[in-house]
Order: sequence, then structure tokens, then C-alpha cells
Amino acid sequence: MGLAVMTLVGLVATGSAAVGGTLAIVNTAIGLTLYVIYERVWAGIAWGRNV
Repeated sequence: MGLAVMTLVGLVATGSAAVGGTLAIVNTAIGLTLYVIYERVWAGIAWGRNV
């Protein structure tokens, strides 16, 4: 759903479906990468855990 919406936003902003699709894919890749990094950082913090 988010990929389709981002493609439509890119299409409206640029007038090109190819550029809109590329923007959507790049946005998804960046978001996924940052999510994985975020989760790994928080997994390494032991605040509030009895280790």
C-alpha cells in the first residue's frame, strides 16, 4: 500500500511513472535499512533489563 501511494505521489510531483516508481523503491530501501539499524542499536542497549 505504501509503495503504491509513494509511486502516485512521485507521479504527481514529477509527471513520470518511472521516476515515481524509482522514488518509491528508493524510499522503501532507505526506510528498511534505517529500521534494521534502529532495531540493532536498541537491541544492544540493556536499559531496564535484568541481564
